[in-house]
Parts: sequence; structure tokens; C-alpha cells
Amino acid sequence: MIKKYLFFLSLLIPIFSWAQYLLPNEETVFSFKTNNGKIMALVKDKKNEYIQYRFGSKDHVDMEFPKTRTKESWKQFKYNSYFRGGGKQNAGMEVDNISFTNNEYQYLLYRTYFAENRNFATGIIITDSKGKKTCISGNYKTVEGCICNLEDTGMIQKEDTGLEF
Repeated sequence: MIKKYLFFLSLLIPIFSWAQYLLPNEETVFSFKTNNGKIMALVKDKKNEYIQYRFGSKDHVDMEFPKTRTKESWKQFKYNSYFRGGGKQNAGMEVDNISFTNNEYQYLLYRTYFAENRNFATGIIITDSKGKKTCISGNYKTVEGCICNLEDTGMIQKEDTGLEF
């Protein structure tokens, strides 16, 4: 009998772990697991009251940005995208970026697709105040959602600057 309860409880642990990344009033905008097993989740309130970045292990959120969940949070993120259709013969591509700055570090989340080699990629590029970049690759097979859907909210600032990936 005790074994049945322990087995049932072991099945619930992943549910409670993921609950740290998604509150009942939220939905996932974009998320993925990194190649080293961390979780990146960009979430927003279902009524667009706030947007928040979360990063950490399955058991612990190491970083949340911004800390406060208010409408002002939308102003702290910038969105950028580029799309060229036409498939392989036209070097079709899609690049989506969202960026924010926290404690003098710039964080850039990206999702890319290149038709020429059918290459999909996702990850995080962190740039320090001296320009040194750290790249964290994501496992594309674990991607949920799309940065591209943010534009439809009308809440985020779109900027036409160079794209990174």
C-alpha cells in the first residue's frame, strides 16, 4: 500500500516543479530546455497584466525578470523579427528576438529557421557590460510557443535593429 502512495507522489513531483514556471493566471509565450537541462520560460499573464522571464533547473527558478509583476514589465522587453519567404530557392528564413537588460547584462532570446539547410535553432545570448557574450543553446525539440506571438498582444515595443542569433 505504501509503495502505491510513493509511486503516485513521485509522479506529482514533475508537476509541482513545472508549477514554479507557470502560475495559474499565466500562459507560456515561449519556452525551451537548454542543452544542459535548464529551463527557460517567457510567460505572461492571461490578461496581459505582465510579462516575465524565468530561468533555472526543474526544481528551482534561479532568475526571474522583472521581479515585480506589473504592466510596466512590458516596457522592459524589446521585440525584433525578420521573415523572408520563398523556401530554399530564396534562402527563406525567420528570426525572432526578444531582449531585456538586467544588472548591466543584456539577455537576448532567439528562435531561428533557415530554409536552405532546414536548420532550426533557439537559445539565449547574454552580453556583459564589456561586450563579452555567453551563448546558451536550447534544444529546439523542446520549444513551446513562439516569440512571434508577442506582436499580436500590442503590449511590446518592436524595434528595427540588427538581429542576433
